[in-house]
Amino acid sequence: MTLRIFTKYKSNMKTENAVQLFAVLAHETRLSAFRTLINKGAMSAGDLAEHLHATPSTLSAHLRELRMAGLIDSYKQGRFIIYEANVSAVGVLVNYLLMECCNGQPEVCADSLGILKSISEGRSMTADISKDKVFNVLFLCTGNSARSIMAESILNREGMGRFKAYSAGSTPRGEVHPETIRLLRRSNLPVDQLRSKKWEEFMGDDAPKLDFVFTVCDNAAHEVCPVWPGQPLTANWGVPDPVLATGSPSEISLAFSDTYRMLNNRISIFTSLPLQSLDKLSLQKRLDEIGLS
Repeated sequence: MTLRIFTKYKSNMKTENAVQLFAVLAHETRLSAFRTLINKGAMSAGDLAEHLHATPSTLSAHLRELRMAGLIDSYKQGRFIIYEANVSAVGVLVNYLLMECCNGQPEVCADSLGILKSISEGRSMTADISKDKVFNVLFLCTGNSARSIMAESILNREGMGRFKAYSAGSTPRGEVHPETIRLLRRSNLPVDQLRSKKWEEFMGDDAPKLDFVFTVCDNAAHEVCPVWPGQPLTANWGVPDPVLATGSPSEISLAFSDTYRMLNNRISIFTSLPLQSLDKLSLQKRLDEIGLS
């Protein structure tokens, strides 16, 4: 019987109980529903069915299984039944898996155990971020003459003071591409302080502490990047290199405009993320998704 397994055995999970819980999750629809509720928070049955492309009647049976196992909870809100993941259940399952971890070396999995402890105790896994914090963001490219320069300029405007953007390159060209300058000026963005520079500038003791590092070209993403102090979150937001565009001046200008548009769209999504309410794993997933958009 799966009813409230994780609650009954919260402090002493046994193998047979863990098997029952994993059996409940060993179905594509139930697993997807559980992960969606963890990722997106409380949802009505109708919204969840639409998100999963499942029929309400089929989903209802799976939600009943998850609720009986104690993996999700439900409550009524007006005319709707709202479902939410019981995050403590994740802690119990992970606790069972990590119970004998690290072979006597707990420091190896200290981060995982710290997250687990927060889950098991019902505490938030979100970062302790002050609402006044300014996030330092570094955009990397190979030549640091077009894409990363554009991204730096866009974020410094769109970030509304919440973000401080920088850019650098692995093998910088030494100058910002003239078409980049023209495009940014047309967009009413300042260009006087922009310069092409090597990423080593951001590795010294006096460098800003980075919160995010984004590569905006495939070359930089595949190169061996430095180990950044503070372990910032990273993602690849690769876009086409307009410097390689050929043709008439208008065609080249269009290539730069297209790159600018793609970067502007991704940065707009990034600046809209609820950074104070996302845990690190969820935030990393969102950053990766932006790179695929």
